[in-house]
Amino acid sequence: MAKDQQAQNEEVSPDAPPESDQADSAVDDGIDVEALHKELEEAQAKAEETRDQLIRAQADIDNLRKRQERELENAHKYALENFARELLGVRDSLELGLSAAQDDNASVEKLREGMDLTLKMLSDVMSKFGIEQIDPESEPFDPELHQAMSMQPRSDVPPNTVVNVIQKGYTLNGRLVRPALVMVSQSAPEGAD
Repeated sequence: MAKDQQAQNEEVSPDAPPESDQADSAVDDGIDVEALHKELEEAQAKAEETRDQLIRAQADIDNLRKRQERELENAHKYALENFARELLGVRDSLELGLSAAQDDNASVEKLREGMDLTLKMLSDVMSKFGIEQIDPESEPFDPELHQAMSMQPRSDVPPNTVVNVIQKGYTLNGRLVRPALVMVSQSAPEGAD
């Protein structure tokens, strides 16, 4: 029986070359099938690793984008938080002044002193946050910072000089927030005193 099995194993289809011929032809061609399989497995493993790294990098970028959007939203939403906190002290001072003014025994001098202190508090808060006052009295007219409300003929000051400030202006970190409303001198007509 062993001979029959051996004979069956040796039987090969007439079209197929014997196994030993296949192995010989692969070796003859210089191709190592096992090495190719190994290289293929390594390439697939490296491709999978690269794909995994790409997915992680995309997730990191997405998380970073979302965090920056959240931080930007909070920056816009709460940008004035410190300024508002500082203004609360000014408001408290104004409320105390109003309460003191309603007292029948209120002293005008004390109220004036309280108003001066409150105004100084407000000025300090504004300066702390880069808000500067524009008070251009007796300065040359500057259309970048001033808005002329009227002209006054004057011979005692040069033309285009601010002679009266109707409303002070303000800048925020050097950028104009509100121009100063001013009256500007113009040359006096000849013969006028």
